[in-house]
Amino acid sequence: MPHLSERGRLMPASPIRKLVPYAEAAKRRGIRVYHLNIGQPDIETPDIVRQAIRNWDQRVLEYSHSAGNESYRRKLAAYYARYGIELSWEDLLITTGGSEAITFGMMATLDAGDEIIVPDPLYANYNGFALSGGIRIRPLTSRIETGYALPPISEWEQSITPRTRAILICNPNNPTGYLYSLQELEQLRDIVLRHDLFLFADEVYRDFVYDGRKHVSVLQLPGLEAHAIVIDSVSKRFSMCGARVGCLISRNRSVLDAVLRLAQARLSPPTLGQIAAEAALEVGADYFQAVAAEYEARRNFLVSRLQQMEGVLCPKPGGAFYAMARLPVADSDHFCQWLLESFDYNKQTVMLAPASGFYSTPGQGRDEVRLAYVLNRDALAAAMDCLQMALQQYVAHQ
Repeated sequence: MPHLSERGRLMPASPIRKLVPYAEAAKRRGIRVYHLNIGQPDIETPDIVRQAIRNWDQRVLEYSHSAGNESYRRKLAAYYARYGIELSWEDLLITTGGSEAITFGMMATLDAGDEIIVPDPLYANYNGFALSGGIRIRPLTSRIETGYALPPISEWEQSITPRTRAILICNPNNPTGYLYSLQELEQLRDIVLRHDLFLFADEVYRDFVYDGRKHVSVLQLPGLEAHAIVIDSVSKRFSMCGARVGCLISRNRSVLDAVLRLAQARLSPPTLGQIAAEAALEVGADYFQAVAAEYEARRNFLVSRLQQMEGVLCPKPGGAFYAMARLPVADSDHFCQWLLESFDYNKQTVMLAPASGFYSTPGQGRDEVRLAYVLNRDALAAAMDCLQMALQQYVAHQ
């Protein structure tokens, strides 16, 4: 029998989706499953987006420009200007979701064998993106006891080797919800400039920041014009994950030229997705205020319930719509599978994402889970009731 490639054999399964067969089997048994495993919001996609798709009347569904429609890129540049981020429309390249933007950015700036430093835990797919290019992730572990704050600068300096080419952060963070402060970002900038590195910033959750705090983009930090590469997406911002439209932003013309050549090889980003995304830019600030307020209320409810459960540790996240929790279990992978395979409470159960898959450091996160508070509060309440009952049963039989 022909052999798979090493890449194919080593590609990690998604901690977000790997338990889907067990969830499907539970549903076939008549169990209602509350999906807190994946960042799929139940917030309605804005009506203006749906109207744009309904009103599309071209007779040919054509390719777009490989860098994305000029009209969308111009409006997107104007959108960032509202946040004090001044860009030329030519500084933006439209991608098939934020995932393609990260992949293109890595492929354009790192060779096989090069290293990229990423705070751990990290968005699980970073591991797969790096593996596909032969790139090594050097994780710097942040701790749940500190709310997943940025590791000390001394640890960053010690992790830099002759093969280090970049640092990658997600701000606000997926999976932890941690929001980086201006001081932390300035420290990262100083490291990047001192060692002549690229700084990747995944900022797709920028609009979801709580407790009166503000998000700072690396594009707002002076001195990073040649170093900063920002990843963004419409998926979570406008609750339109299926549109598959993201973007890569850089003021470094060499980076953009290289990324464009990669984009040309895949032809173009989704045409209908761009039409929908362009329409979404007409949504007013009141939309974001309402959505952010709803997520903040969900966060408060979820974290409060988790902190009341015996043996559970859950720091309050500052942004995004994820929380990490340490559970009184030895193996969260087994526990999350057990929830779907062997447990129900009033014909209901909850699906969580085991945290081991969000760490690049072997052995980390075995007693942690990620929860996405993307469901309404009634559903969250039912999910927390399930989790509380499940922990009582599971811990009693460990």
